[in-house]
Amino acid sequence: MTQHQDSAAADDSYRSALPDLASRAFGGSVGHANDELFAERENLVKPEEPVFQPYSFGHKGQIYDGWETRRRREPGFDHAVVRLGLPGLIRRLVVDTSFFKGNYPPKVSVQARAAEDHPDPAGFDEAGWEEILPPTPVEGHTRNVFDVDPEHRYTHVRLCMHPDGGVARLRVHGEPVADPRWTSDRFDLAALENGGTVTGCSNMFFSSPANLLAPGLARVMGEGWETSRRRDDGNDWVAVRLAAVGTVDRAELDTSHFKGNSPGWAALSGCDARVSDPDDPGSWTELLPRTRLQPDTRHRFRLPVRSEVTHVRLDVFPDGGMARLRLYGRAAESGMRELAARWFDRLPPEHARAVLTAEGGLDGTAVEELLARRPFAAGEGLPRELWELLEV
Repeated sequence: MTQHQDSAAADDSYRSALPDLASRAFGGSVGHANDELFAERENLVKPEEPVFQPYSFGHKGQIYDGWETRRRREPGFDHAVVRLGLPGLIRRLVVDTSFFKGNYPPKVSVQARAAEDHPDPAGFDEAGWEEILPPTPVEGHTRNVFDVDPEHRYTHVRLCMHPDGGVARLRVHGEPVADPRWTSDRFDLAALENGGTVTGCSNMFFSSPANLLAPGLARVMGEGWETSRRRDDGNDWVAVRLAAVGTVDRAELDTSHFKGNSPGWAALSGCDARVSDPDDPGSWTELLPRTRLQPDTRHRFRLPVRSEVTHVRLDVFPDGGMARLRLYGRAAESGMRELAARWFDRLPPEHARAVLTAEGGLDGTAVEELLARRPFAAGEGLPRELWELLEV
């Protein structure tokens, strides 16, 4: 394999491992569709894979596990608006037309926008959308994958079918970007919604380790992380890059729903990537020693060792499954500044203007001067006006 191929494979692996920002499991919803006569729009963001039962007819025809519109008899396109459960940077779109064989759209496009507060998506004007995927041909009964790299943090996407048809699922894989106005002095530094990211994992045979950082409680075992059975002397592990550098003082290791397959023991260790290499085993410091776990239990620990870290590693012995990992603590001031800068730098200009005028009370000249100074890399030189606005 050539170096280019190695790079392409690594990029594909990275994008495919990113969480689905639109998933209902993470709080995503489909707030509006111009038409859903044959199948409901809400199916688009279901976390489960689409299914099909032949010859299952309802009052409007064959029942599909997806979103399907009537046949258009006039110019235009059909569309559905999705509010992302985890606003962030979009890196991969998957338009899944599974089981739509003679009724899929010839082309699709995807647009995105950022909105403050909780607007009614049915009232969005046409001018506010940014096209992140132009009208592009798709195949029926296929997971159509598109890699994209828009620069802004978005809160909504709009899937457009040209001209009509059906789509089973829309996956919007990306990097969550937290709004620092909603973080306090103590918060879950590992949570997906705050910007925590899985950077490494020994085994993900049954399910993704990103599930560990998902919002809320797991409803079933399949919503956690589970490894295959080990037949050697090693152990399984997951490494997490925290949303911000900080001190973790409490941890929750939740084995809910894992009854005959939970780990026997677990341990936590931390690394500060500002001064050490996370790939060097000697760079990790013990935060929680190897501790016995119980099946189907939310374990809560006050950590005996507390130091500033950028990464935390969960080791489970020897293998098994876990529903959630929570790492509560305080972000360092440098960490909060970096979190704030990443959020503000990625806001689309109109969203940034809305924040600075409505909440910051700045006039037009001050707003434009502040926008012209972006990006504030790693929080360096974060202006006083923005720092005061965030109240951090």
